[in-house]
Amino acid sequence: MSNSRTMPTSSQTKLPHDAPAQATWPDAGRRRLVRIAAWIAACLLAPGLPAAYAAAPYPNKPVTIVVPFPPGGSTDLLARRIGEKLALALGQPVIIDNRAGAGGTVGSDFVAKSAPDGYTLLMGVTGTNAISATLYPKLPYDPLRDFVPVSLVVSAPLVLVVSSMARQKSVAELIAFAKSNPGAVTHGSPGNGTSMHLTGEMFAQASGTRLTHVPYRGSAPALQDLLGGQITAMFGDLLVVQPLVAAGKLRALAVTSKERHPMFPDVPTMAESGLAGFEALSWQGLFAPAATPSEIVARLGMEVVKVVRMPDLKEFFAARGFVVEAKPPAESLRFIQAEVPKWGRIVKASGATAE
Repeated sequence: MSNSRTMPTSSQTKLPHDAPAQATWPDAGRRRLVRIAAWIAACLLAPGLPAAYAAAPYPNKPVTIVVPFPPGGSTDLLARRIGEKLALALGQPVIIDNRAGAGGTVGSDFVAKSAPDGYTLLMGVTGTNAISATLYPKLPYDPLRDFVPVSLVVSAPLVLVVSSMARQKSVAELIAFAKSNPGAVTHGSPGNGTSMHLTGEMFAQASGTRLTHVPYRGSAPALQDLLGGQITAMFGDLLVVQPLVAAGKLRALAVTSKERHPMFPDVPTMAESGLAGFEALSWQGLFAPAATPSEIVARLGMEVVKVVRMPDLKEFFAARGFVVEAKPPAESLRFIQAEVPKWGRIVKASGATAE
């Protein structure tokens, strides 16, 4: 019959012949305590526990950039090119997640409610992070309260175009015609609440004219009617209208940026055309959920700025009409804080709403 006080053979500790047998118990107990302490330490360092117990340098897993539009568009294309470079800079994969719906608000809301840990970012645009604040009465997020800018990435102006058959050859002539014929000047857009629509409203306010907005389902049908003379003017994406201007089918009257654009070096700005201070940009940038640690935002901002300033990416952007902004977080925040109320005033004046 075995002695209940004797440790199993596999656990016995060999002692000097003159050492008492009960000396095995204190040594075994100490070893057991060490094993328990090691197990507790491992548990405390397990994933999901407070960062205070398991602090690891950022980033230590893949980063996701949510694009709130379908694949294939300009926002998706930009996010993928930036993601490729950012992955190399961070040393972690960057995943592009397309979450389209409701004019970009579905994907934006997803990021707004994601963990503020730097691993879920939004490729936001003028619509999702400025115009939407006023356009959507029941917007599930607040562009200023629920996001922190990582970096404004690129911007692009719109181009005011008319048919090449139109009598108006300058902004001044278009304004004069609009003032003489209130409501007779029609401007088309891809839809209510788009930047093209609201830029037209901004133009009307700045010039003291009354224009008639004609919404379409996309830019293509609007351009078709502009070419056919069914509408007077349109604020169009420069990459879309550039081939038509070059072919002599459309006439470019002005760009909506403060400076002339490289793709239209001979086309004046709105300010040069008599509307001082006029600026309407279509921009894109990276955003993180609010409460993301400032050191993570700073790291991301630094890397994104370096990435978008790389010569090959600058060339890629320029070929598509984009101007590199590369603004760090603090500067991007000041820009967004000015954009939200600016577009809000235009939305309210236009009466545009979206559900």
